[in-house]
Amino acid sequence: MKNDIHDLGLVLDSRVKLILIESWDEPRVLETLTGLAVKRGLGLHAWSVTEGLQRLGFGGEPLGEATSQEPEAALRLIKADPQANLYVLCDLHPFLDDNPRLVRLLKEVAMRDTPHAPTLVLVSHACKLPAEVQRFAARFSLALPSEDELLAIVREEASRWSERNRNARVRTDNRTLQQVVKNLRGLSHGEARVLARNVICDDGAITQEDLPELNKTKFQLLDLEGVLSFEYDTARFAEVGGLSNLKRWLAERQGIFLDGKGVDLPRGMLLVGVQGGGKSLAAKAVAGLWGLPLLRLDFACLYNKFFGETERNLREALSLAEQMAPCVLWIDEIEKGLASGEHDGGVSQRVLGTLLTWMAERKAPVFMVATANAIQRLPPELVRKGRFDELFFVDLPDQAVRAEIFRIHLARRELEPAGFDLQLLALASEGFSGAEIEQVVVSALYAAQAQQQAVDQALLLHSIQSTAPLSVVMAEDLNALRAWAHGRTVLA
Repeated sequence: MKNDIHDLGLVLDSRVKLILIESWDEPRVLETLTGLAVKRGLGLHAWSVTEGLQRLGFGGEPLGEATSQEPEAALRLIKADPQANLYVLCDLHPFLDDNPRLVRLLKEVAMRDTPHAPTLVLVSHACKLPAEVQRFAARFSLALPSEDELLAIVREEASRWSERNRNARVRTDNRTLQQVVKNLRGLSHGEARVLARNVICDDGAITQEDLPELNKTKFQLLDLEGVLSFEYDTARFAEVGGLSNLKRWLAERQGIFLDGKGVDLPRGMLLVGVQGGGKSLAAKAVAGLWGLPLLRLDFACLYNKFFGETERNLREALSLAEQMAPCVLWIDEIEKGLASGEHDGGVSQRVLGTLLTWMAERKAPVFMVATANAIQRLPPELVRKGRFDELFFVDLPDQAVRAEIFRIHLARRELEPAGFDLQLLALASEGFSGAEIEQVVVSALYAAQAQQQAVDQALLLHSIQSTAPLSVVMAEDLNALRAWAHGRTVLA
């Protein structure tokens, strides 16, 4: 808070008479302004539509009709004040629409360039000033809590829980505690305190099981619904068969990314391959492996018919992803949103430019995972070296990996893998993708239920024989994709 008070004091020294603070944490703003008023010996008054204009505890003289709830009356009283007092107006912005008299009063207060004129501070979660007033205002943002401050908040809430529960200790470990602190970044002090309290009060413990719920609640607080969606159940990386090179590559970068320091943080990867090969599952599993929230960028929701709205939607989505950092940003089938088009009025090119700029300039630890099926439809400037840390090719699984995929899906459906000949199933499913193997197991389950019998080897083999895999149906496309990937990508 000391830094906020100092920086806000510099704004006052510049003799700007209208300051705009956008924040969800109104108590924190008022606390900071109180500290500034005390330090400078200024009177501090606050206005709201419910309470009117009131003096906050000290300094300055009452203003006659100080209880006025009408914003115009309050502004007239403020304009008449000959002292350099501070006036905080909470949620004034709804009254500025279609009210020229109020806008003019605000402008007249803002234009008074004298040392003894009062200073207006508009506080709201979001505020768009009228064009007449915009250039007279200075915007100010409170600093978000540092990791040390967040750790102190978590420990304070743990101490309070202990006091309420006969000095019982809050159970946790240092790794989980540090992950909680990192996942609280981007929130205000008040929001971080509420989330820390929720994590602890449930069972008096801070565990790995609390992280997904913490991330989901944070996502809801930041109001990211729409273009971005929160993927709640991230797959455990152990549930992904094969992809040994990709797993090793991620393990080498995990510590560096989670540390969040340095100029060479891992930035992302592009997964190219056949449909159903496990690209989307691998993207989800990165977040599960690293214990990070997973956000999915949906290009279908991104595009808007109004000029410029699509690019603005993308900028807002990327900005909000940075607020969730550290996190994994997943863009599934990226070619569908960025493929060059001649009949879209240049929208795809502007979207591509916005994305490339963000990829090059972002500082926040946001690890981008993009997947693509039709790599030839992607613009060359996106897939060139340097945009992503690495381009991986996800091919059809070999026999050993197919056996492992059968084991995973049988175990997931409470079928004992040891009761099946996994090697025979893997041999019979030559050319099958991971998704097709899963459907073989599901189909066998349906057949077993219809025949009122248990799933056995014969049912699985029959399901395999009844399936025409994509590698047969679209053999030419698959061969062309493999030819493109050879020498250009790393085999996952």
